[in-house]
Amino acid sequence: INMFKKHPKGIITIFLTEMWERFGFYIMSAVYVLYMDKVLDFDDSIKGNLYALFLGAAYLFPILGGWLGDKILGQIQTIRIGSWMMAVGYVLLALSGKNALSFFYMGLFMVAIGTGIFKVNMSVLVGNLYKDRIELKDAGFNIYYMSVNVGATIGPFAANVIGILTDNYNLSFAAAFVGMLLAIAAFEFGKKLLGDVDNFNSGNGNVQERDEIKIEKKEFWQRVITLIVLFIIASLFWVPFYQNSFALTLFADRSTTVIEWLRPESYIIFNAFFIILLTPPMLVLFSRMRRANMEPSTPLKIFNGLIIMGIAMFVMVWASLSGGNQDQNIMSPMWLISTYFFITVAEIMISPMGQSYVSKVAPPQIQGLMMGGWFGATALGSMSSGIFGKFYSDMAHHQYFLLLGGLSIFAAVLVLIFMKKLKRFAG
Repeated sequence: INMFKKHPKGIITIFLTEMWERFGFYIMSAVYVLYMDKVLDFDDSIKGNLYALFLGAAYLFPILGGWLGDKILGQIQTIRIGSWMMAVGYVLLALSGKNALSFFYMGLFMVAIGTGIFKVNMSVLVGNLYKDRIELKDAGFNIYYMSVNVGATIGPFAANVIGILTDNYNLSFAAAFVGMLLAIAAFEFGKKLLGDVDNFNSGNGNVQERDEIKIEKKEFWQRVITLIVLFIIASLFWVPFYQNSFALTLFADRSTTVIEWLRPESYIIFNAFFIILLTPPMLVLFSRMRRANMEPSTPLKIFNGLIIMGIAMFVMVWASLSGGNQDQNIMSPMWLISTYFFITVAEIMISPMGQSYVSKVAPPQIQGLMMGGWFGATALGSMSSGIFGKFYSDMAHHQYFLLLGGLSIFAAVLVLIFMKKLKRFAG
């Protein structure tokens, strides 16, 4: 409760809505690859393609969702449509099977589009909620980020319990539907607390205010090019990151010691758990460094995050060379848990920092478009992750993870090369 003190009451509505939406999404994410593997009998190539297409669509449709929210339907109505599309998608997945593949494909399509148009407009609402409390906006987004990861923690936990009790992935999809219904209910019952946060219905006041701020054409394009550089670098980060629901899940299933209370699809829970555990102390650390005038710049934080992601992949190289290459259930779960620890630290250094950087550097006239570019970079990285995943069974696992670690280090080198440019508009 103290977390919400001094904040607009609407943040509670957003917290509960986002938490339950992510609960459903991460149940689905936890079992998605294993369902294709064990129920649908897809080979790794097909699984990789579908994983890539789904994640890519979920992070490309925010561009469409932003346009719908700003120009056609408004944020609130677009959120409603996205919510119901996800709900229908989960029902179709729950009804799918080897003899009902059309339901599976339609369900994926509905969840991907619904997620995309929901995601971007929820972010817009958070920003608009703090238009009169600018000093609390960063903390508001921290609360929002926390809600995402609470849902991302309890979702895979629920999938784990369902799996232990029933060994039925379709029931996990049904549980995702229940989570989406709770998200819809939280939004509808709490929307009166949001106030005037819909740009479309409030005459786009925020956009008009931004348009009053003019910058020179030369600086405009310098900022855009700087952000494009960031987007390219960020896309390289998401390639290893999104192995959490692919290669790392397959490693858990094929190479890790079987534990009755911890199913392969449940290891992803450690990512969200570590975010909840590590975010507060990291915020305290950076706050103290800021007071001592020692806080690293945003680009330097991103650089550190890429190095840490490389370390995470090198842990998996070690794990593979220590026995994981054999695809026998002999490896300690601590290999994966320690990998998720490093992945989480990297994520905290890059995901919120990247969005913060975009908000600082983007020309005022096209802030929404540039934030869409950030999601587009995520889409490119996630799709590349799935395409890369097709080769998991075609090479030794240590070689697979070594390539991913090298990619992270290469991205870190790019940050160093462009450090001066990246620091120019946002330290």
